[in-house]
Amino acid sequence: MLPSSNHPVNVTLPSEIAALLRRGTVIPAHPLALDARRKLDVRRQRALARYYLDAGSGGLAVGVHATQFAIREAGLYEPVLEIAAEEAARRKVVLIAGLAGKTSAAKREAQLARSLGYHAGMLSLGAMKGASIDALVRHCSAVAAEIPLVGFYLQPAVGGIPLPMEFWRRFAAIENVAAIKIAPFNRYATLDVIRGVVAARAEERIALYTGNDDHIVLDLAVPFDIPRDAERVRMRIVGGLLGHWSVWTKTAVQLFDRIKSERLSEDLLALDARVTDCNSAFFDVAHNFAGCIPGCHEVLRRQGLLAGTWCLDPKEKLSPGQAAEIDRVYREHADLADDAFVRANLERWLE
Repeated sequence: MLPSSNHPVNVTLPSEIAALLRRGTVIPAHPLALDARRKLDVRRQRALARYYLDAGSGGLAVGVHATQFAIREAGLYEPVLEIAAEEAARRKVVLIAGLAGKTSAAKREAQLARSLGYHAGMLSLGAMKGASIDALVRHCSAVAAEIPLVGFYLQPAVGGIPLPMEFWRRFAAIENVAAIKIAPFNRYATLDVIRGVVAARAEERIALYTGNDDHIVLDLAVPFDIPRDAERVRMRIVGGLLGHWSVWTKTAVQLFDRIKSERLSEDLLALDARVTDCNSAFFDVAHNFAGCIPGCHEVLRRQGLLAGTWCLDPKEKLSPGQAAEIDRVYREHADLADDAFVRANLERWLE
């Protein structure tokens, strides 16, 4: 039930959640568990949330690209958000709801997410394709009045729109923006986001998260020096909100902790290429990301967390040769998998 618009509501982040976001953490982009009839598999949807939380994730992002934007038309947006919120209720983690559509629709989703206990909304701008920067900023400001925002630079190959540095400067100036997921899969566009935050003088308020699944380790490991006036502002991407981290999450948490605590070394930097190689199979780079969602589903299916790779769209399935590529990266990068952790806990998660 949506909160009444006749009563004032607090739409700022709780202090402990704001601190967690700024400190940086692992946030998997939560997939959708379906059965063979393409109906919601509630038991496995709960099991996925339990897996991510027990693996050490500091948050969940639900209703986002990895959850499939079509959950809205399928009537699954609210139940899927509700399941994750219930599983996370006793944990000190950040809950982020995906928000989409034109302004009125995105505001309704923000109100619903807030009523379910979500701390922030990650705003997709795909529905605003062709809008001016002025219109985009008005849209974002209107939604930010309903819930703290996580900006989202989604790569165009899967429905995003190009967003220049000037947009990010004006977006970062919106007071209720708490974080930005940088996911254009493009180094120049990644710098546009960081430059925009610095130009808005919002570097202390806005936490940067990588969504560049093709460049995870280096995004987290290296600093960014951004000129401003007569100074250089050193920025870091503090965490990740990633579809890639919807699989092998336990080892992703261990890798994240290692990056945060270990002195930068050749061995650590060399992991970037290995993680990217795994991502190439999971996200189906060979077919321009056509199988990115079923690819992650396939890993979860092999582990027993999902019963199949079904998506809401029957045409969305593994691409030719993708299963063999997943076989390859499982074989060549076995130490990055967390199958033993899943085996030890799967029965409990499925209860």
